[in-house]
Amino acid sequence: MIRPAVPADEPRLRAIQSAALDDPWPELLDVAVDGDPGVLVVDESEGPVAYALTVPDHPVAYVAELAVAPAMQGQGHGSRLLGTLLDELRDGGFEEVRLTARADDERVRSFYDRFGFGVEDDLPDHYGDGGAGVLLVREL
Repeated sequence: MIRPAVPADEPRLRAIQSAALDDPWPELLDVAVDGDPGVLVVDESEGPVAYALTVPDHPVAYVAELAVAPAMQGQGHGSRLLGTLLDELRDGGFEEVRLTARADDERVRSFYDRFGFGVEDDLPDHYGDGGAGVLLVREL
């Protein structure tokens, strides 16, 4: 089941964030779990196993984080979550979705390629460790 996050999800989302992301932004979850910006979670019987956090700037939405618990990766949770997120953004009147990814992370880039994202710009020294990024964009 994919649903909006609720405050009770916060501990599990923080655990997913720290385990799954190379460059997490913990402060973003501080405001996001309360609903602005929005967070969608994939909920299983044991609680959230994945989440997507978006920052709206109508008519553009920026996917700030999409994370799947490491033990749950490769099971389709990220694909279901992103597909639902894109549908909801389209239904909400958004025209474009943007996100950044590490330039050298072929697995992540391939994942977003399957959803029609394309590279719009190179982002040298984008990450805190000096790593290069790319800006990926998809029209809705």
